[in-house]
Amino acid sequence: MSITITSNVIDISPAIRERIESRFEKLSRRQVALISPHVIIQKEGQNYLVEATAGVPNDTLFAQAEDENLYAAIKELGQRLERQLNRYADKPLAQRAHAGQPITESESESEEAE
Repeated sequence: MSITITSNVIDISPAIRERIESRFEKLSRRQVALISPHVIIQKEGQNYLVEATAGVPNDTLFAQAEDENLYAAIKELGQRLERQLNRYADKPLAQRAHAGQPITESESESEEAE
């Protein structure tokens, strides 16, 4: 997987690139294809702001994290992307689960009142 990493404030060292790539490797365990992931590193005052976008089929994931430590911000960014990817991957299962449930009496009464 080719990850585009850009920053105007710091030089991207091999250690930073490796850390970001390892976080994205964890995301690839969900068997969802990430399309052209892009990471932007900025510095605002004392904090590092890390943003990432990654396309998935029929949707786009976006997350950002801010911390004084760059590596902590990258870790938090990975966790946020992982939560979004889990939600995206489990969405069809959730829709199927709700489709087969019968309507309860309180729901049918509210529909009749309308």
